[in-house]
Amino acid sequence: MSAGAGSPARGFFACACFHTDNLFLRRYGLHVSYRDEPQLRRDYGPVLGDHGCRSDEDFNAVLEEIQKEVQRRKQLDHQSMARKAIISQCYKPKHPEVYVLQDSFLAPEFLETVKYCTSQDADFQGLLRHIDSISDKRIYRLPVFTEEFCRVFIEEMENFEQSKMPKGRPNTMNNYGVLLNELGLYEAFITPLREKYLQPITCLLYPDCGGGFLDSHKAFIVKYSLHEDLDLSSHYDNAEVTLNVSLGKEFTEGNLYFGDLRQAPTPVPKYVEIEHVVSQGLLHLGGQIHGALPVASGERWNLIVWMRSSAVRNQLCPMCNKKPELVDAEGFGDGFTRSPEGDMPKTVDLCSLI
Repeated sequence: MSAGAGSPARGFFACACFHTDNLFLRRYGLHVSYRDEPQLRRDYGPVLGDHGCRSDEDFNAVLEEIQKEVQRRKQLDHQSMARKAIISQCYKPKHPEVYVLQDSFLAPEFLETVKYCTSQDADFQGLLRHIDSISDKRIYRLPVFTEEFCRVFIEEMENFEQSKMPKGRPNTMNNYGVLLNELGLYEAFITPLREKYLQPITCLLYPDCGGGFLDSHKAFIVKYSLHEDLDLSSHYDNAEVTLNVSLGKEFTEGNLYFGDLRQAPTPVPKYVEIEHVVSQGLLHLGGQIHGALPVASGERWNLIVWMRSSAVRNQLCPMCNKKPELVDAEGFGDGFTRSPEGDMPKTVDLCSLI
């Protein structure tokens, strides 16, 4: 069910589509795929024009932005490992205790929920007595951390942000935030959080989507404020299940909104808007279309954990909707493994094929 104690115990890979698909154009709020210039003009010329990209100068700027992003992605693993090595050697944490997960960091209600989920008689209906079901979209709210831990954890993130250490950013949609693998928070914090605490819960909530077979993750911090990133455009995650925890600080607005599953869009999507509650987390399917509304004041910090099941994604890449074309990657990669044919657990139904 798990990949091991901290570092990956087996090889993980990425899909080659990472270099060509889901390229975000911030100015136009669009995700595009890119093979070459003729393909880009043919597939996206009209929609780019509708969004204000009308001159040759505009299109050339788009082309340059895309080519830079493709090149960045090709160098991503190498640069990330180099940053992690420098941080490991040179960074002095303000709160070194937060790098090792402890029960005292976790909300008592969360620990009770995990205790229930690991009991012999645990089932879905019983779990719903411990957590809140937000909507019929399979979105659930639950306490995760103590407020004191959230405060100290943000202080650690701010200390790192203010340091002279090299910094990678979560993705092209977030200019501000922290990649937790580079900060050394996977081995003794995020991996045990996923394996020991979250998977017993997701096993009951999402058994049809790999919730009981989450063997890798990508975790990062995002930050929103008036003079930095304000909001987040609609998107879906490269994950089977996502945990989104509100850490603080003081802020107004910035609610999340959720629409359809990417695999089952409707002509007129119905959106549900959800407020952040500091120290509490939301669990949702990675394929759920969602975004974040602008903050009106203050700073909003969130912990995001994309949890992945190789048993599911080995069959179909969630980003290109094809059998994954595996390419080498560092660490957990994008959660793909080179598993023998027929290695799919019988209890997992490919909800990504809906």
